[in-house]
Amino acid sequence: MNDALSKAVVETFCRLHEDGTIYRANRLVNWCVKLNTTLSNLEVDQKELSGRTLISVPGYDPKEKFEFGVITSFAYPIEGSDEKIIVATTRPETMLGDTAVAIHPDDPRYTHLHGKFVRHPFIPDRKMPIVCDPIVVDMSFGTGAVKITPAHDPNDYACGTRNNLEFINILNDDGTLNANAGERFKGMKRFHARGAVVGALKELGLYIEAKDNPMSIPICSKSGDVIEPIMKPQWWVKCQDMADAAIARTKAGELVITPKQSEAQWYRWLEGIQDWCISRQLWWGHRCPVYFVDVDGVEQDNADGANWVSGRNYEEALEKAKKLDIAQGKNFTLRQDEDVLDTWFSSGLWPFSTVGWPDKTQDFSTFYPASILETGWDILFFWVARMVMLGIKLTDKVPFGEVLCHALVRDAHGRKMSKSLGNVIDPIDVIEGTSLESLHAKLLE
Repeated sequence: MNDALSKAVVETFCRLHEDGTIYRANRLVNWCVKLNTTLSNLEVDQKELSGRTLISVPGYDPKEKFEFGVITSFAYPIEGSDEKIIVATTRPETMLGDTAVAIHPDDPRYTHLHGKFVRHPFIPDRKMPIVCDPIVVDMSFGTGAVKITPAHDPNDYACGTRNNLEFINILNDDGTLNANAGERFKGMKRFHARGAVVGALKELGLYIEAKDNPMSIPICSKSGDVIEPIMKPQWWVKCQDMADAAIARTKAGELVITPKQSEAQWYRWLEGIQDWCISRQLWWGHRCPVYFVDVDGVEQDNADGANWVSGRNYEEALEKAKKLDIAQGKNFTLRQDEDVLDTWFSSGLWPFSTVGWPDKTQDFSTFYPASILETGWDILFFWVARMVMLGIKLTDKVPFGEVLCHALVRDAHGRKMSKSLGNVIDPIDVIEGTSLESLHAKLLE
């Protein structure tokens, strides 16, 4: 957070924003209720379940456990008839955000329902179309009908975009349901609502069944909370072009990844890369150097990047704002984004920011690029890939010639030894020494 490194972070953001690599979009993010912030995909672990499993969730009574690994089937009434269509979900509470039911256009069972609508049983004024979508629907799976919750599921988000569906967010940032979930469920915590929705479906005779369902659930690697996909306007980095450049430089021999197993993982991850959400809702970190241009008397969308300007300082942002069409001849104020940047954004600049970049210092010309980086394989993508991509993008050089990935020291349970897990040896004990009894006591903690 010192001045030199902060300068590098601001310069990077502004350069990438000016050339369109950083952009603003209202898209699905990984939301951690416990930490109250977004997370990148790399910060989310997948917990595999073989079937019905009761799990404790942070933010609830530790004695309270919630059901996962179950798929629940229920029926939606078809508007204007006595017929019903059966759908299934592993997250019953999300049906409160449903805006459509999808079927396959070639499924003969539902040809007569093309162009029809279903009624939402708990939100009377919500009429939901039955849409034909051959991508999201597998005719051979279940009933061949799929509930669509565009604002809370990645596959449904894509379906909603293709079919121009309504995106309805039902969650507050604290994990409680908002008014969009209906009067009956508004204010409930998300997993309390899960059971309440099932109970309400039973009351209306719309509940069909619940069955074991092997699945994975997304878990925050930091807090252990269950991640919620939520739509939020955030800042994103376009990664495909930078990843392609990293792949090309590696294949050209400018970068060697050792061992070969890690090299294979390197290529696999870069080839399947997705855009990187860099906004974080935390109290610490580098604040996003970008400003909302709030024009007097004009209704503006916070999610629209056209209403924002970046700036290395307030004065530069002000000059950029004056040139916007929306601000011509009008009074406006600038409001800096309160979000901070993902810590890996600044960490990705480490090889060159620590030697003076963006200034052309003697250290930069002498020590950059470096010869070798030795690191754990587990942060090959968190850190190394971002250093390489940003290094090429900003300096046109690979930041080091070789990456040597070492093994990890693990505890008796096979977990990586880390400060956050508390399963490491206290460095004070290493420095000052400790008794065997004290070490035994810590093993029991």
